[in-house]
Parts: sequence; structure tokens; C-alpha cells
Amino acid sequence: MMGGTPAHWPVDLSAKSVSLDEIRAWRDLFRQEMHCQIVHDSLHPRPGWTQTWQLEADGAPAGYGSIVLGGPWTGTRTVFEFYVLPPRRTLVFDLFATLLAASNATAVMAQTNDTLLTVMLHAKTHNLVSESIVFEDKLTTAHAANGAALRRRGEPDNDWVLELGGEVAAKGGILYHYNRPYGDIYMEVAEPFRRRGLGCFLVQELKRICYEMGSVPCARCNPGNEASKKTLQKAGFVPYAHILTGSL
Repeated sequence: MMGGTPAHWPVDLSAKSVSLDEIRAWRDLFRQEMHCQIVHDSLHPRPGWTQTWQLEADGAPAGYGSIVLGGPWTGTRTVFEFYVLPPRRTLVFDLFATLLAASNATAVMAQTNDTLLTVMLHAKTHNLVSESIVFEDKLTTAHAANGAALRRRGEPDNDWVLELGGEVAAKGGILYHYNRPYGDIYMEVAEPFRRRGLGCFLVQELKRICYEMGSVPCARCNPGNEASKKTLQKAGFVPYAHILTGSL
């Protein structure tokens, strides 16, 4: 609203450090709103990796924000999750500034279909870098095996190989540590067996296995990996987001 401040506009914004249990219900709301694979969903339960703040407006809960500072992010304080209740979203810029001040954040990382955090990323950071492209399944394909045989390789059930002429031509699997029901497909084709269509056949079959296990297949790859991007698309995957990081 221009030209004045609404009477209901909060005058006191704050952030307090909370445990993961204290924002569990808020994270459920965030997952429901995203309705997709959330690549960094699994960071929260890793001991010592994250810190979280509950955001408040005039003493009432308004949302939460989390940073990651462990694992590959050691040495940074990177905001990776930010959720605000819909009725409080007229305050998102001020609430985000409150989170940054409380957390001493040094960077922001966003999955670009997360609208709120992506807007904050572009508004507040510089030196943006795309770390990966996220794909969702859109098409059912019927690629031929071309003589290869698919078999499970030991335990767990999500580890598979393609064999051709008695040799392991490709390997891959499905990672289930993301937000359910999503499973992240990965694969690698051995150099002597590339450019034969084995990669897209393996991804196609891993998608099928993922669905049979009651999950929804997803995938990621480095933005510069042209071969992986083509393979995923040939197997029916379509890009829908980047993982972007920017410095504060």
C-alpha cells in the first residue's frame, strides 16, 4: 500500500532460535506448497548441519528460516529454506531481513520453483551460480535394451547395473533420502559403452522401478553436463528448476 502504513501493519518483527521439532508442522506446510522434490530437504536432520529460526510478527509466529553450515557448506552460513504464512507475505522482505540479521547468513541457496526464496535470492545476493538443474518426469518412453541385461547389485534394492557381453556397462540407482514420495535417479555409463542408448534405457528402467516402489522419480545434473541433460530428456524427464546460490 502506497502513501501510508496500514493500521494492521506489524511494528515488531523478530526471530528466535528453535529446534527442528518446533518447526515440523511448518515444514509440512512448506512441502505441501512446493509439491515437488525438494533437493535439500534432507539437510535438516543431519546433526550439526543446520540452524533454524522462527520468525514472528508482533509476537505471533509468521514463518521460519533455516541455514546450512555443515558438510559441503562448512565455512558458510547459507539460507536454504524460508517459509512465511500466506497472511504474512506482505512482510516477506522485512521478515527475510530479520532472518539474515539473526542468522548472520553469508549466502542464499534456492530451488528456483520456490518462489519466495528465489525472489529473496535475486533481491539480496550477487555472483549467482547454478549448481544443478532439477528434472521431473513427464513422458513414458520405450527404449530398447540393445542386448543389455538389468540386474540388482546387492543391497539395498535401489542399486542396479546394466550388463552387456558379461561386463558392467552402466550403473545407477534411486536415492530416497529426499522428501517422500520422491526418489532421485542417478546413473553412469562406462566410457566404452557410451553413445549406444544404454543411459536412457537405464534411466527409463529406474523410473519404472521407482514407480513400482510407490515413489515418484526425479533427477538432477550439473548445468554443464550436456550428455546427462540429453540422456535425462530422452528418458522422459523435463527440467523445471535450478539450484542457485548467491553471496550476501
